[in-house]
Amino acid sequence: MTQATARPAMIWTALVVVYVVWGSTYLGIRVMVEADVPPFLGMGLRFSLAGLLLLGFLWLRHGRSRIRVGRRELRGSAVMGLLLLVLGNGMVAVAEQTVPSGLAALIVGAISLWFVLLQVAGGQRPPLLTWAGVLVGLAGVAVISLPRGGIDGVEAWGVGLLLFATISWAFGSYFSPRLGLPRNALVASAYEMLTAGLVMLVVSVASGELSGLDLSAIQAEGWVAVAYLVLFGSLLGYTAYAYLLSVAPLSLIGTYAYVNPVVAVLLGWAVLSEPVTSIVLAGGALVVGGVVLVMNGERRPAQGRRSDPAPDRTPDEALT
Repeated sequence: MTQATARPAMIWTALVVVYVVWGSTYLGIRVMVEADVPPFLGMGLRFSLAGLLLLGFLWLRHGRSRIRVGRRELRGSAVMGLLLLVLGNGMVAVAEQTVPSGLAALIVGAISLWFVLLQVAGGQRPPLLTWAGVLVGLAGVAVISLPRGGIDGVEAWGVGLLLFATISWAFGSYFSPRLGLPRNALVASAYEMLTAGLVMLVVSVASGELSGLDLSAIQAEGWVAVAYLVLFGSLLGYTAYAYLLSVAPLSLIGTYAYVNPVVAVLLGWAVLSEPVTSIVLAGGALVVGGVVLVMNGERRPAQGRRSDPAPDRTPDEALT
């Protein structure tokens, strides 16, 4: 289905799914770790199960040939899984043991700012509007991070891990075209999730998360959160995003980058009564505003509307 034949209602439905589902994954992770599910175990289960389910679906739907990949493609998927999901999402889960979900989402929202800095390091010269966005966004990160959102109980190491996660995600995204990933977005995502999930399960065992773990002591909502992250955060979210890449203008798709943190803050406040301090509001406004400026600065006239579908790409822009 091309952009010309896609129904606007389907496009907006998929966009709302990406807005809400990916924005809610921060809440899901927070619920998971608060219910005493070890972070690497929970995220390892999330991605290994999601990867297996997605591969099984693609096999049943399109045959074995659809999921067959070469050694280079598998290696590239494994590297992406390590940088984006293990060092990215995995660190977010560890950090959310001390950082509220809304605050975590705002810090993670700075990914696009690091991406621009990597482009500059690679020799590119962004326009002035992009530079303005980077400066405004980084100021917002500083406003949020230095006083730790003005929220009691937030540890500095948690904020540091979130910053590390965003840099790792930006680094992986920047180098993804050089890794020889599978061209099909869902196939690439499936192998990234599967390899990352297995790595995190190994890390869970090696780090001692399972030592003395009493599964019966884990609260039921923790397992519900893991199931939500598998079915909605990974499978539904990635499927909706991959669909949007094939039918919608990039300028519209990219709006999730500044909508997701807002959704996460609202959900954290409404569901878990997370505090929304003046520091969070001011810093969050700067981060979201910076991302908006960067996206507008990087947008080219040709990106307004595509006359042909975009090439298959891995949905690798959302750190949730």
